[in-house]
Amino acid sequence: MHEYREITREEVVNDPRIRAYIDESDRSLSVLGYTEHGTKHSTIVAERAREIMLSLGYKERRAELAAVAGYMHDIGNAVGRVYHEQIGAALSARILEDMGMDPVEVAAVASAIGNNYDEEAEPVSAAGAAVILADKSDVRRDRVRNPSNITFDVHDRVNYAAEYAEIHVDRDKKRVTLDLKIDSSIAKVMEYFEIFAERMALCRKAVRYLGCNFELVINDTEML
Repeated sequence: MHEYREITREEVVNDPRIRAYIDESDRSLSVLGYTEHGTKHSTIVAERAREIMLSLGYKERRAELAAVAGYMHDIGNAVGRVYHEQIGAALSARILEDMGMDPVEVAAVASAIGNNYDEEAEPVSAAGAAVILADKSDVRRDRVRNPSNITFDVHDRVNYAAEYAEIHVDRDKKRVTLDLKIDSSIAKVMEYFEIFAERMALCRKAVRYLGCNFELVINDTEML
């Protein structure tokens, strides 16, 4: 009879294998010209995913599993960008099993990680939906590696223009709001829609799975 442990996000954060995969993911994506995907992004996604779950009334342990998935969601990029979500799910399962996590919880975390990519993602669990929302809402200036690049790279320009990006959950009204403040002297609001249209569609799917309505507010104006 196996004795399993309730692995926490703190243990995951301190695991040298996971840290190595996150560091390599960030290095590889830097070479490819992507925004920051290191420990700061991982931490923000983990914390937001947990808060979304708790705000909607999910139990502490389910929220903790969402945080674990959120922290590990990008580790597959260490191997390659293509199918990084499935690779990350497989890597996370191996590491978490080795740490002693219950296979049922391992499967839940792997599922949340494996279903979070823009083009093909479909939320299949509350934790997965929370990770999607947490991940896609992390738009911020300090994710841009080379500010001088914003004159010709619209992705960097939109991220650099973001002064504030937060998720607000209203459990009573069953509403999840992505609240953004964008410096329109750097990037126009329409540029945000052009670049992040797929992400917004994915956020809507995630919020719908959680039984809520999605609202997008940019510069204090309701857009969706």
